[in-house]
Amino acid sequence: MSALNIVAIGWTLLALAVFPTQFFVTAPYGRHTRTDWGPLISNRLGWCLMELVSLVVFGGLFLAGPAPKTAPMWVFFALWTAHYINRSLIFPWRTHTKGKTMPLAIVGSAAGFNIVNGTLNGLYLGWSSETYPAAWLTDPRFIVGLVVFAAGAAINSWADNRLIGLRSGGRQGYSIPRGGLFERVSCPNLMGEIVQWSGFALMCWNLPALSFAVWTAANLIPRAVSHHAWYRRTFADYPANRRAVIPGVL
Repeated sequence: MSALNIVAIGWTLLALAVFPTQFFVTAPYGRHTRTDWGPLISNRLGWCLMELVSLVVFGGLFLAGPAPKTAPMWVFFALWTAHYINRSLIFPWRTHTKGKTMPLAIVGSAAGFNIVNGTLNGLYLGWSSETYPAAWLTDPRFIVGLVVFAAGAAINSWADNRLIGLRSGGRQGYSIPRGGLFERVSCPNLMGEIVQWSGFALMCWNLPALSFAVWTAANLIPRAVSHHAWYRRTFADYPANRRAVIPGVL
């Protein structure tokens, strides 16, 4: 087993180990922002910086690596870069969060996390000798994984647009999101991202992609539970039948 795969296994085990603790510590940004975590920076700039490193690190390693770039690998590259172009260069500037801040410590920790994931996946695809033949495009794992990825990305994008729309026209503050999957769960945006990267792991079928999918779930499931609890505390009329992130389950 290669050193890269050993590191990916260790990184995955770390995600599983810290997963339970994340239900007790909510990262202080967004609706959970606090002022006792040190210096603050613009919310938009913070999002841009901490997500941009994924685009730069993964893209740089993939493109600079000596591994032959086959058609399936270019699909992986396109999906990763499209997601992070949106996350770092488009999404933050679409949000109606002008004047809001987040702790610089959160930006730094998130950037570090994204650097590790970008490095593992960029090294595997750009430098590993285990390349994907063109025939991988017809492998059931690739096809099903791509469908799952597309479905998750669509859910994530739809939910983001719905949340952004809640503050259109100069409206301020939080309100109860409604319609579509919001009638089933409080955080379809986070659910979509979990589904998306699970699909990516399936279509790539490698340990670095799996580690990223596990970390995504380990981070976002507790985050969704925190959001759900916040909604229930904040709005007396919050729908009682909604779950946090998995319809009918959690």
